[in-house]
Amino acid sequence: MRTIVIAGNWKMNKTQAEALEFLKGFMGQMETAPDEREVVLCAPFTALSALSKHLHGGLIKVGAQNIHWEDSGAFTGEISGDMLVELGVRYVIVGHSERRQYFGETDETVNQRLQAAQRHGLKPILCVGETKQQRDAGETEAVIRQQLSRDLVDIDQSNLVVAYEPIWAIGTGDTCEAKEANRVIGLIRQQLSDPNVSIQYGGSVKPGNIDDIMAQPEIDGALVGGASLDPEGFARIVNYQ
Repeated sequence: MRTIVIAGNWKMNKTQAEALEFLKGFMGQMETAPDEREVVLCAPFTALSALSKHLHGGLIKVGAQNIHWEDSGAFTGEISGDMLVELGVRYVIVGHSERRQYFGETDETVNQRLQAAQRHGLKPILCVGETKQQRDAGETEAVIRQQLSRDLVDIDQSNLVVAYEPIWAIGTGDTCEAKEANRVIGLIRQQLSDPNVSIQYGGSVKPGNIDDIMAQPEIDGALVGGASLDPEGFARIVNYQ
């Protein structure tokens, strides 16, 4: 059974105080959200503890934006699975295009981070997607197949979420047409061994297009960037029709 997972990726936004202020506006709008929808807030490391304390035992799960493959060591600026688990984190984003583009993430390190997440009982959200240049060259399917084949080596697909994020649509305002996103996500599903893996769409998801996105049969949720920073907007996305 595939679970609907709606995750907000706050990226490098919101102090602890701002995160708690977000909850004030957001929680009241969650009372009518269907129980079967998993809602995740992937916050900066500094806000994880505050969010976890306020959300403990509730329907909303706390997610992190990265994890290192080692449990400890000389890795300045990184964070380990033990540290995340201690804070009550349940999900972790791995392989986001911004990590790949700006911080040298490779398919090899993505795989190592996925393994670390699962070793600590965290559910990773694996991001895959193509650039505008690759799409224009007709390489979308080949690029994603290669990412999946390398990223998912020795990964337990029963504890995994995949997010299709066309890089050209992230933060640009350009959204992949819902039917095209559905087509690509269907191709991703064919590459997986577990038919119950939830596959999200990410890339300029907004309150105005979420209903169309979630009407597609292959799409099991959304990984939301900028629109997740606004409590009313993100609540509308979670409560899609």
